[in-house]
Amino acid sequence: MSHTIRLAGEIKEVVVGAFAALAARRARVRRRFRSLIAFFRDTRALLREFWRPLIVFFVAIFLGGFLYGELLMFSRGERVPYYNLPYMMLQLMVLQGVPEEEVPGEPYLTAFWYLMPAIGFYVLGRGLVDFVRVFFDRGARRRAWEMALAAEFRDHIIVIGIGHVGLRVVRALRQMGFDVVTLDSKPLSQERDSELRALGCPLILGDATEESSLTDAGIKRAQAVVITTSNDYINVTVAMRARDLNPGVRLIVRMWDSRFAEQLKRYVGVEAVLSASELAAPAFAGAAFGVEIAQTLTVQNEAYTVFSLTVESGSFMEGKKIDDIQEENDIDIVLVERDGRVEVHPRGTIVIKTGDKIVIFARHNQILSIIEANRRRQA
Repeated sequence: MSHTIRLAGEIKEVVVGAFAALAARRARVRRRFRSLIAFFRDTRALLREFWRPLIVFFVAIFLGGFLYGELLMFSRGERVPYYNLPYMMLQLMVLQGVPEEEVPGEPYLTAFWYLMPAIGFYVLGRGLVDFVRVFFDRGARRRAWEMALAAEFRDHIIVIGIGHVGLRVVRALRQMGFDVVTLDSKPLSQERDSELRALGCPLILGDATEESSLTDAGIKRAQAVVITTSNDYINVTVAMRARDLNPGVRLIVRMWDSRFAEQLKRYVGVEAVLSASELAAPAFAGAAFGVEIAQTLTVQNEAYTVFSLTVESGSFMEGKKIDDIQEENDIDIVLVERDGRVEVHPRGTIVIKTGDKIVIFARHNQILSIIEANRRRQA
């Protein structure tokens, strides 16, 4: 029986590994396909930079060639094959002249011999100027590429404000496998910019309070927007603008003044408003008691906290089963670490011992009493 169970476990690991590898491969293919489409978009945008000289060039060699051939037929009765005419105009542009022919005596034909080189100089000069401008303005080219890449994202998450908080949010989202487009009002430091590129997150530079910037970031195709700037006014404005552009998008807003939280939830439909001061306060308080507080959240106006502590000698939990501790104290023990081994969602029959490190999910107002009871010494 044990051999069968072990074999089943090995088969399960192989199957899970195969599916994980397949998912990773699909993700790579999706990223490559997205980059390919973005390349075509970027190339099209690049061609738009040179559209004037390109239009002049093609009109000159094709339309000019056609007119030259018709005028030549009219004056001399000679029919030049149409496929030769563009090549003849190209030769005139580069001052090569038409083979086996001198400058014609007809004024309307002579005009082509002097006009086409001028057009050639214009095309070459204008193209060179545009190329130099595009080559040296690499920031603009980079922004165009980022916008082309962002245009291919679907069901992604937009993170606005790539400061210390925003960058951490981006890292966490990428680790969880979400596609992320970032938006900031100013260029980032080289270190942060390089990290975003390594994470595969396009950066859109623009004012997030403007519709055009949110549109460039793909607001209408996004599943969520995380607003992390340090300016409450900007965060509120962006949240309202994002809600107008995509009524179904999830909004998560960072706020310094928690008084705005209820108004944002009620009138803008924000799913979560996170106050930096409120999030930091439990961590400072926990540190004062030697307790590590990992997360605080509010459910139906009731604050809950996930925190970890080490079971001390004489603790109210020492020598008791997890089921009994949870039932007696209305808490949940979600993790137990003992002798270097970690058990997530531990069995209720496990007996807690001194030195165990446990993670508890409880009401926020229970933290102090739990800490005091954990430190209580038996007489």
